[in-house]
Amino acid sequence: MAVSESRADPVLERLKGLHPKVIDLSLDRVHRLLAALGHPERRLPPVLHVAGTNGKGSTLAFARAMLEAAGHRVHVYTSPHLVRFHERIRLAGKLITDEHLAALLEECETANGGGPITFFEVTTVAAFLAFAREPADAVLLETGLGGRLDATNVVDRPAVTAITRISYDHRQFLGDTIEAIAGEKAGILKPGVPAVLAPQPDGAAARVLAGRAAAIGAPVHPWSVEPTASGFRFESPRRCLDLPRPGLTGAHQIVNAGVALACLDHLPLAVDDAAVARGLAGAEWPARLQRLTRGPLPQAVPPGWELWLDGGHNDSAGEVLAAQVAAWARQGPALPLDLVFGMLASKEPQEFLAPLTPFVRRVRTVAIPGEEASLGAADAAAAARACGIADAEPAVDVESALGALTAAADGPSRALICGSLYLAGSVLVENG
Repeated sequence: MAVSESRADPVLERLKGLHPKVIDLSLDRVHRLLAALGHPERRLPPVLHVAGTNGKGSTLAFARAMLEAAGHRVHVYTSPHLVRFHERIRLAGKLITDEHLAALLEECETANGGGPITFFEVTTVAAFLAFAREPADAVLLETGLGGRLDATNVVDRPAVTAITRISYDHRQFLGDTIEAIAGEKAGILKPGVPAVLAPQPDGAAARVLAGRAAAIGAPVHPWSVEPTASGFRFESPRRCLDLPRPGLTGAHQIVNAGVALACLDHLPLAVDDAAVARGLAGAEWPARLQRLTRGPLPQAVPPGWELWLDGGHNDSAGEVLAAQVAAWARQGPALPLDLVFGMLASKEPQEFLAPLTPFVRRVRTVAIPGEEASLGAADAAAAARACGIADAEPAVDVESALGALTAAADGPSRALICGSLYLAGSVLVENG
């Protein structure tokens, strides 16, 4: 299923040519364009600014769901998109329209005057422009990469900042150590602005975040979550709630829900306990352990099979997926796990696959459609075999990979398509 071209698409293509690099971490170009447009970043509703390696989008999905369940109008900026760029900008509860996006982009293009600026920078400015002009009660803002020099880090006084789980990713830009990566993420913390910090599996990351918060005078908001038989318990100085399971699958989503709920303590908006429960249970965020039940791909697998999709692509994502597979096994009877795997060449496939290896029966690998930077299917299969997954072979595409897995099986299985948000996006397009 092809995605039809919109009026905004040609403008987006032109904007990609304004800088020779896709990523060039700096705030100078963003500040210049914002000044030319009258500083829309200074005219925003209260801002929740989130950084981290894993869980940023899920955290904002929970925050949005709870705020909207309480009747609030919410702007949201996230990245990357899965199918269409318009997914990145949500205005007062609705995805930005094509005409509105095109007009904003053209306005930014004109104000920029042909100066060098990256695609992410100019499109982030367009989002700020939209948010400043449309009334809302809050802005939920996700960093793109890093934090300190991320294009979103131009809001001088957000209402609250949050940092989710930190892991290895984008090492060529953020550094080769957890300490260096955590230091870049901590760059969104602001003096006097409450900070909500997720528990960190690596103590070094936790120390860097706490140290930065103390050094600049950013008060760290205490909170905790604890799984229960029916969901989880959340505690903070302002709330103590027993809540249902979050609407997103995986034990790690309890932590992301906790981060979101702790952030609501610092937004000047009323969200009662009933809205919290409704929002958490109803939150949606595609390609994060999403079960596919409709469309041609689920119909192509035999009865009794489950088909899942996840866009995680680093060691931490592999760990949380493995934890969910282990949880499925404990619930029993366990279905065998087969993977359709594809990844960008800039990532570390063995780091992602290693936690999953004990659970995987066989893997069929694919190159990500339309991505020149994709790891080749043969190289992805070699990486899987190097991890100890003996039955790992390349396939032409996702449909043929699923066909190969079902042909080799003698009964129902749980098939997981994973390794990249770009692969997940192409699957959602293919599946309609």
